[in-house]
Amino acid sequence: MSQTPATAAGTAPSPTAHKPDRPFRVKLRGSILALIRLPNQRELRTHLHQLSSSGGLVQLETPLDEKLEVELIFHVGESTVREKVQMLFPMWATQGWLQPFRFVDMPEERKSGLEKTLNTLVQRLREPAL
Repeated sequence: MSQTPATAAGTAPSPTAHKPDRPFRVKLRGSILALIRLPNQRELRTHLHQLSSSGGLVQLETPLDEKLEVELIFHVGESTVREKVQMLFPMWATQGWLQPFRFVDMPEERKSGLEKTLNTLVQRLREPAL
């Protein structure tokens, strides 16, 4: 896992090296499983490929309709996130679809909590293994 954007050498910049109006993003490369609950209560399993406090990117076999609002549930760090998201325009990838999403009406306290969790995750990954 690394933070976006990564440098050419493959190392990630510090979390403060992002634009101040855009939350930093963490590349998860499918390492976190998630569940999408559709409006008809059907559920889809997916993998998170990128995550920030404003949204992220999931991998799907078949893309969902753009602007569809669904519930996204996943576990990151010490917390479980269960929020309403809006699906954005999907992109074809070599093994299915990558579809961006944005959080809808997420309270500011949960956004800041998610950002702290992502910061902690990035810091743990940077610590040298003993």
